Amino acid sequence: MLSVISRSNSEQADLILDRTAFFPEGGGQSCDVGTIGPWKVIDVQERDGEIIHTVNLGKDALRPAEGEHWPCAIDWPRRFDNMQRHCGEHILSGILYARCGGVNRGFHMGEDYMTIDISLEDDPTDPDTVRPEQIDMTLAMECERRANQVIWSDEKVTVFRFDKRDEVKDIPLRKVLAFDEDISIVCVGSPENASDCVACCGTHPSSAGQVGLIKIYKVENYKGMFRIYFEAGARALADYDHKHALLSDLAAGHSCSINDLPGKIRGLEERISSVRDELYHLKKALIRNERAGLDAALASSPEPAVIWTLEDLPLDDVFGMAKAYMGKVPRLLLLYAKKDTSFILASDGSIKCGSLVREYASFYSGKGGGNDVSARVIFSDEENALLFADLIQNHLR
Repeated sequence: MLSVISRSNSEQADLILDRTAFFPEGGGQSCDVGTIGPWKVIDVQERDGEIIHTVNLGKDALRPAEGEHWPCAIDWPRRFDNMQRHCGEHILSGILYARCGGVNRGFHMGEDYMTIDISLEDDPTDPDTVRPEQIDMTLAMECERRANQVIWSDEKVTVFRFDKRDEVKDIPLRKVLAFDEDISIVCVGSPENASDCVACCGTHPSSAGQVGLIKIYKVENYKGMFRIYFEAGARALADYDHKHALLSDLAAGHSCSINDLPGKIRGLEERISSVRDELYHLKKALIRNERAGLDAALASSPEPAVIWTLEDLPLDDVFGMAKAYMGKVPRLLLLYAKKDTSFILASDGSIKCGSLVREYASFYSGKGGGNDVSARVIFSDEENALLFADLIQNHLR
């Protein structure tokens, strides 16, 4: 039976049921969705002790009324996905606590991965205490293997319910209770030798085997704790499928097996490094040759503005070459980076490079700026670039 408590707009309503199977968002877990009668449930929240179901009514659908009875259905694939992930978090957190004394201080179920934030809180003087510097992927992989062994053993998952705190005193919890009444304890394995035992109100499968798989992606420092990125269940398998397909494509592209791919990539990186080194020295030689030709042109040309075209050098290298002339050459030098349809202007300051760009570049849709001894300007095409240089040369004559 339902109650209609509000309508946020003409196409939505908030409903309360006398009983509900819908899990409200909370504890790091997203809510259930599904249907109530003909209406799609898009959000479920707990407010002031009531479970609020927000439904889409649609423009032409029936409107819910007080006291009506309607069948309800949750989206089971979403629910089971949440169950696998949440239980996977319990198992991994329990293993981390047993292995490292690490306390789970934060848990988030994101769309692409889950995270848990682990705080090391054991006595630092104890020689068996795990040190912060020991938390790395090697230790994480050990905990991952142990967590998956719990799954392979298909340990039973049991929820114990208690009215008051003192009823829980004989159950070994990995985390201190934060409340005094209406307590739910989720236990993976037997309470006497549990893989995990902690207070939780989330949804879980009836056995660990239904989690299927736990996979850790990375570990990083986070606010004095350690954040572990991981996934569980069908999502962990989907991630494996995706990455295996990527590796297979890469291996096929290199005509090798996946196992031989690292060696192929290392060999390719070595060749790329060698080519880069060769390119660096060839570029240096080219710049030396261009400078020798430019110096000869400056020595022989009577023009107040000398244009020098560089066919193959990108703009950054042209600018680096121009630095040798900035503040020194007693006329205007226009270095044309043909690949980028750009000019670098240089002078000793007697001819104001920046002023020339600001005054004339816009005539030919050029954009740039600079100061007295240097400036740069870029054009949309070569015709405009050369018209600008011709104008400057004629102006200075």
